Amino acid sequence: MDEQYDIIVLGTGLKECILSGLLSVHGLKVLHMDRNDYYGGESTSLNLTQLWKRFKGNDTIAEHLGSSKEYNVDMIPKFMMANGALVRVLIHTNVTKYLNFKAVDGSFVYNKGKIYKVPATDVEALKSPLMGLFEKRRARKFFIYVQDYEESDPKSHEGLDLNKVTARELIMKYGLEDDTIDFIGHALALHIDDSYLDEPAMEFVQKMKLYADSLARFQGGSPYIYPVYGLGELPQAFARLSAVYGGTYMLNKPECKVEFDSDGKAIGVTSEGETAKCNKVVCDPSYLPDKVVKVGKVARAVCIMSHPIPNTMDSHSAQVILPQKQLGRKSDVYLFCCSYAHNVAAKGKYIAFVSTEAETENPELELKPGVDLLGPVDEIFYYTYDRFKPTNDSQLDNCFISTSYDATTHFESTVKDVLALYSKITGKAH
Repeated sequence: MDEQYDIIVLGTGLKECILSGLLSVHGLKVLHMDRNDYYGGESTSLNLTQLWKRFKGNDTIAEHLGSSKEYNVDMIPKFMMANGALVRVLIHTNVTKYLNFKAVDGSFVYNKGKIYKVPATDVEALKSPLMGLFEKRRARKFFIYVQDYEESDPKSHEGLDLNKVTARELIMKYGLEDDTIDFIGHALALHIDDSYLDEPAMEFVQKMKLYADSLARFQGGSPYIYPVYGLGELPQAFARLSAVYGGTYMLNKPECKVEFDSDGKAIGVTSEGETAKCNKVVCDPSYLPDKVVKVGKVARAVCIMSHPIPNTMDSHSAQVILPQKQLGRKSDVYLFCCSYAHNVAAKGKYIAFVSTEAETENPELELKPGVDLLGPVDEIFYYTYDRFKPTNDSQLDNCFISTSYDATTHFESTVKDVLALYSKITGKAH
């Protein structure tokens, strides 16, 4: 242990594993430690026995659910955009050779009590029962503008500077109705609230293009992909990558304590009486609780079912977004479903998750609109966890702390955090 490392990473959550992989590839000497004896930290995947232990305190599993080891239940369920930042990282680092992905069957949105497929192109807009005849035409025109928009080609801009015009102004130009704006902003551009409407339209348009590009990539029913055997495969794949580039891994290291010098800079980590020295520490919020602040709480229901989510075209895997306005809430509710088709459940079984940012002291009630869409469930577990973000200045203390995972069921916000940390740690743009 008494070696000198460039970076010590604490915790094997997905963000930490991606970072240790990227930093190792970047040529830095990395030591990666975790107090747990398994990979994944908060973002681990559990089999049925582990799931029962965690939420029911015992391991007497219901027989009818099949074998425990056939289940891989993600604690932080998220899909990946087929053309999104995480996939680009996977390809750039060649981690794809350790993983198999399958396209996700469906992407849906909740509107006035019903579930609809998210229309993502001008052709789909014309077919969508979400809108009336005239609105379809307006939406089609808007989709064509977005599809044809190229930053480098002023002819495609229609006289608009998207770095100056707000998303609200752009949408008003096409006269779209509130319900249409709702599904485009939340289920297509994947904004988590409506603040984007008053920001420059560029990011909004880029996010819509990312959705459409991802949808086109696999010609599937959705823009998302998901690893066979669940997300637990991802941290391990990045751990392998780090090891290939000389990274060292130590699981089951109790009480990893960050050591600081007299100036308050991190200089190493002590565990079991030994100290490994380093220049920088990367960790999740649980390792440096005095350098983070609580910013919210995620509420989630995990449901095991014997059927797909009703009204999702019998999709084995699907995302349904319930925009905040439809429910009179401040934050969206997300449904995520996967099944035995992705090798995460026993034959004939489906796993659905309902997630949201908790706004009250009664999360079960907040999740009810989502749970009600699932139909009969075999088993349901509820849990909440606090969300933290760092308050430290990493320039002063050499500590780089990730932000807790939010309630979204896609990876876009997670990767943003990882790449921002990577740039901070290396001083290089990603």
